Amino acid sequence: MDAGESVRITLRSIRAHKLRSALTVVGVVIGIASVITFATFGASVEAEIVGDIETSNAGNIYVFGTPSGDDDFDRTLQPVFTEYDLQQLESIPGVQAVLPRGIVQTQSIRHGNRTLARQQVTAVQPASIDDGVLVEGRSFEADETAVVVNERMAGSFSENLTAGERLTMTMPDGGERNVTVVGVVNGTRGEVPVSDFARQPRVYVPIDPFYDSVVESPSAGVRQRAYPQVTLVVDPRAIPETQSAIQTYLSGDSDARSLSAADTELVARSGNDFVEEISDVIERITRFVTGIAVIALVVGAIGIANVMLVSVTERTREIGIMKAVGARNGDVMQVFLVEAALLGAVGSLLGVPLGLIVGYGATRYAEVTFSLAPLWMALAVGVGVLVGVVAGLYPAWRAARVDPIDALRHE
Repeated sequence: MDAGESVRITLRSIRAHKLRSALTVVGVVIGIASVITFATFGASVEAEIVGDIETSNAGNIYVFGTPSGDDDFDRTLQPVFTEYDLQQLESIPGVQAVLPRGIVQTQSIRHGNRTLARQQVTAVQPASIDDGVLVEGRSFEADETAVVVNERMAGSFSENLTAGERLTMTMPDGGERNVTVVGVVNGTRGEVPVSDFARQPRVYVPIDPFYDSVVESPSAGVRQRAYPQVTLVVDPRAIPETQSAIQTYLSGDSDARSLSAADTELVARSGNDFVEEISDVIERITRFVTGIAVIALVVGAIGIANVMLVSVTERTREIGIMKAVGARNGDVMQVFLVEAALLGAVGSLLGVPLGLIVGYGATRYAEVTFSLAPLWMALAVGVGVLVGVVAGLYPAWRAARVDPIDALRHE
């Protein structure tokens, strides 16, 4: 029996049981659509985050301490990079700028009748805020009692903050400091890579006069400001060499090495290092969630197997007639396998556009750029057809083993 004849018999059987076939296909459609939705959303989030990081942090190297034990994560915020370290890092060939960052502790920030508790206040140099990150206003100057806020922070109050408005910062000792907002930014130079959609509300203040964390420098022998994190702006063409030189200094006679705990590792990571780590995490999450969605495909396969078994029982007499006129076991198996494969293929082809539509809606809701996942789409279609074939194997084998004499007697 040729393939064309098998397809004609299959189509006739499907038309004879339209509702049953449609419900069977729906199971596959839901499974394929689920896989496509999660895969597309994962690809969109990855593209959004990686794109933000790559465009804004190409020439940055981030220096910080990371503990070997997860239970001591707070030590990553310990100020260990002294002014002496900053001078030594700035002298390394390829380093164009050194941008330290510190944390200013506050109890709350008040504007009008709205008070926000435990908002992060970051102390930076005026050079960290340039025209490339400003949305409104200007940067502050050294020794100025002024702040700059990011867009998320500006929108955290009942009325959006704008340049010229006043904030009241309550310090840990209960004292209050009134400051003027002089600018709104979408980030700062030297900020650790993060996607726009994951950016948290931030207030930025000048190191002078707000940041006062000091330690005694082992090298200089005097008390100096110390910072928990430093960003180095380097020549993008010499990142590997500069990164290696920075790591060598940190592991040697640096103040940071002397001030850090023995099990704390001082690392220098480039923007590309963060991109690789973030991409790997997102891909793992996408594979895990998509794997859960594959369960829906298994349900669809069970539906196809069930329908095919019912079809074998209903068409027992037809099978007997086919064998009586010369059809072989292989011909009978072919008819039922084609039907199962066709149900899987139709479900796959309908599930792909549905998954893309739902995935697009999810990206709009999350405010990320829509990106396709062509590999997952191809795999989903292939798996959908394969599911149909596998689900139809046992029913087809059972149909092929029907005794033609018994089948002709079947009513």
